[in-house]
Amino acid sequence: MSTETLSIRQMCDAYDVTPRTLRFYEAKELLFPIREGQKRLFTKRDRVRLKLILRGKRFGFSLEEIRQLLDLYHLEGGPEAQLAQSYKLAEKHLSDMEAQKAELEEAIRELKEQMAWGAAKLEALAKKKNVAA
Repeated sequence: MSTETLSIRQMCDAYDVTPRTLRFYEAKELLFPIREGQKRLFTKRDRVRLKLILRGKRFGFSLEEIRQLLDLYHLEGGPEAQLAQSYKLAEKHLSDMEAQKAELEEAIRELKEQMAWGAAKLEALAKKKNVAA
């Protein structure tokens, strides 16, 4: 994509989001499109921020965490502070995700056991019904 601005429709098409999502991110001060009356024009900076927002959400970051990380770029410490904080937060989220994965794997194992038990019971009942008939 070039450096020109994009309309809200172009942003939606390019990043597979809804206009409502973009307006919500604007209201949460995550995006800062240029306003021309009712028209919103998104700059290259907005596009980069949206990519980071979507990636952060995919990794389980809250919008407040994402906002704070994006704001770090322009504060003292700049990109280095932003990267260090992002890494620290990513470690926490990865740990949480791995714990959730372990819990989910255990639940799947238990459900499979219960389904096998249920299938065996159904089979036994069907055999009993056929013998009685």
